[in-house]
Amino acid sequence: MSSFADYTENRTLDFWFKANSLSTTAPSTVYVGLATSTQSAGDTLADLEENIQDDEVSGNGYSRQSVTFAAASGGSISTNATVTFTASGGAFGTVTHCFIADNSTGGQILAAGALTSSKVISNGDSLQIASGNLTVTLA
Repeated sequence: MSSFADYTENRTLDFWFKANSLSTTAPSTVYVGLATSTQSAGDTLADLEENIQDDEVSGNGYSRQSVTFAAASGGSISTNATVTFTASGGAFGTVTHCFIADNSTGGQILAAGALTSSKVISNGDSLQIASGNLTVTLA
């Protein structure tokens, strides 16, 4: 993952330095989603956050998938199970980004980033994120 969303950064700072004055609670489940961003490489996470509703894959069997993480170590946390997205009834298009959200639809984007390489998902194709291959780092 490339970066935390402003929402996550602000809640983290508030939690540690203002005695959790915004009453932040962890979501019971987090979800990974896919986006077909057409933004240029110079665009920021804020641009992705702002446009995620437009850029998120939709239809053709797509839904955000719940994801679990192993224990954090060295300032990073990685998934501990494989996550699979399969297109059915049509294509997803060219997937370029993934993100983590606090809800299966809508909600807040917690972190987002570009995939190592984009992938065209046609009808019947799958995109799989292997266990350990989605890492979020707090730097």
